[in-house]
Amino acid sequence: MAIIPPPRWTDAELDASRERAIEIFRNERMAEVLDPYIKAYEAARQSIAQLLELTVDLKKILDEAVELTTDPGMLLALRYMAGPPISEDDLKVLADVNTLSPNRLRQNPGWAHTLVEIVLMGLDPNRFPWVAEGRDPTDAERETAIVATAVMMAQRRQMTDRANESRDAQEKATAAALVDAGFHQVPPRQIDTFAQAPRPGEFCHESLFGGRKADLVVRLWDGRCMPIECKVSNSSTNSVKRLNNDAAVKAKVWLSQFGTAQTVPAAVLGGVYKLHNLRNAQAEGLTLFWAHELDRLVEFVTSTRTD
Repeated sequence: MAIIPPPRWTDAELDASRERAIEIFRNERMAEVLDPYIKAYEAARQSIAQLLELTVDLKKILDEAVELTTDPGMLLALRYMAGPPISEDDLKVLADVNTLSPNRLRQNPGWAHTLVEIVLMGLDPNRFPWVAEGRDPTDAERETAIVATAVMMAQRRQMTDRANESRDAQEKATAAALVDAGFHQVPPRQIDTFAQAPRPGEFCHESLFGGRKADLVVRLWDGRCMPIECKVSNSSTNSVKRLNNDAAVKAKVWLSQFGTAQTVPAAVLGGVYKLHNLRNAQAEGLTLFWAHELDRLVEFVTSTRTD
């Protein structure tokens, strides 16, 4: 039986699919309830208010460095006091510490002190004007600082949770479609050679495929491996990172390492994408499917049966 090539879509087909994906994205966002954001805001507000109270409006912030950096909620609030906020990875690099583990910080209070000093160097003067001016804040200034910081923290939490939930749902739907198509799920594993890959008719989640993580690795019926990345983009700008700078780059690595005859790198997409980004990713060897059109994925994997 001849090897079935993976589908390649025309510009018109890509455009129709991406327009439908955008429509679905809009409908989901419009239907999204405010409750998760409100809960995230209240938790963030409590953390930043507690931080200001503990440090007497930041006057004693260095004295409370260990307490601030070993409490997850207050450490998060501390990082968001900078303008712009400092990520955990950046904070470790800037402070030259190799961990933010509470136990290690308690054992090394100098590290905690340095972390707080780094944040103070980048303290947002618009939200905390009283610090540079060496005075107490007014009630209005304190409230503004609390609200503004809590909003920033809640927005980021909502965006992160939203992206994770969308990606998880997409991965689960893709796995369910594979099961419906007759594939069996097997445990994750590291795949450096085809001998370590699932057998034909099997797939696994979250596995290293040639040193690069794939959300799913499918062994097609004809023996080829199809590593799949599940990608959800909330904007056309974000789509470049998700699709072209991540999934398409992995596709090139996988094709180079395992060969074009034995590997079918794929992505299941949802959300907002520009046509030219889709076209470019496909040209790099990435096979594109859509979360709202998983029947096309099923059609392809089913076509690889050799019996």
